[in-house]
Amino acid sequence: MDVMKSLLEFAVCAAFIVVAGTVLTKCADTIAEVTKLGRLLVGSVLLAGATSLPELTVDISAIRLGAPDLAIGDLLGSSLANLLILAVLDLTHHSNGHMLSRRAAGHALSGSMSSALTALVGLALLTGPMIGNVTLLGISPGLLLVAAAYIGGVRIVYHDQRVAAVEASVEANEAHEPPKSLSKVILGFVAAAAVILVVGPFMAHAAEGFAKATGLGRTFVGTTLVALCTSLPELVSSLTAIRMKAFDLAIGNVFGSNSFNMLLLVPLDVVHPGALMASVAAGHGITCLAAILATQTAIMGQLYNVEGRCKFIDPDAWLVIAIVVGGLALVYYTQ
Repeated sequence: MDVMKSLLEFAVCAAFIVVAGTVLTKCADTIAEVTKLGRLLVGSVLLAGATSLPELTVDISAIRLGAPDLAIGDLLGSSLANLLILAVLDLTHHSNGHMLSRRAAGHALSGSMSSALTALVGLALLTGPMIGNVTLLGISPGLLLVAAAYIGGVRIVYHDQRVAAVEASVEANEAHEPPKSLSKVILGFVAAAAVILVVGPFMAHAAEGFAKATGLGRTFVGTTLVALCTSLPELVSSLTAIRMKAFDLAIGNVFGSNSFNMLLLVPLDVVHPGALMASVAAGHGITCLAAILATQTAIMGQLYNVEGRCKFIDPDAWLVIAIVVGGLALVYYTQ
């Protein structure tokens, strides 16, 4: 009965997120058009931050419930879920050559940024028990480095993609209808983001109840069930973007969300009593490595331009899926 109650709560939350995620993507696309920032940049920063709001609210709630492993597992597992979404979308799109988009260089930079931030988090996990409860303003030294790297990475991505993003936005939107008022679009974007933000804590409560009722570990539940549910905004947003043929918005959302997920560890560390990285299981390092490997494979899939590929050998969507599934299996058997 408790399991069914938790799953029903998840389903209701998911319904709200599907609607809000669709509105969010359409508003983001219009913002990219009106401001001339371009889909790639808006997807990497603005849309990525908004679709990562469930992770923030869910994981803060999990920390307050005394479940830090559930919180860390969610953030790292969401990165794997996002990469899985990207791979599945590529398969359904049936594209040859580059995965989904031909703007490979820009996406490779954004993806490399997410890999670097995930590597820093993995390093913080390894050194956390050795450093102990040493913090600065309530933040572990390793996560302070993650925050600094995120700020620097966003700056690099912005300057590198600004010109290309403007050109892509102009080309992709030449045939569109005249854009709506920017103020109305921003209001719609904020309203949709607020819905996602409010729904988050209910997901955390349902996940905690599911973990207790089934006897599954918090690390595994956080990395799988919670991560898949909090990645619903990315899934809905990416699907909507693909239908609009806004491929740069979809890919930028995935890589940008994975980078933002790593940054979210900073506020979690502030909320957590003591150093967060010293209080969680070392098994999360497996998820970090799987996310890095899958991201680098996706980046190679962007840069590797051939008409036909060998499944599971050449860098493509199938190989990304295999890495994600293999990583989740290792988390399950080693927790």
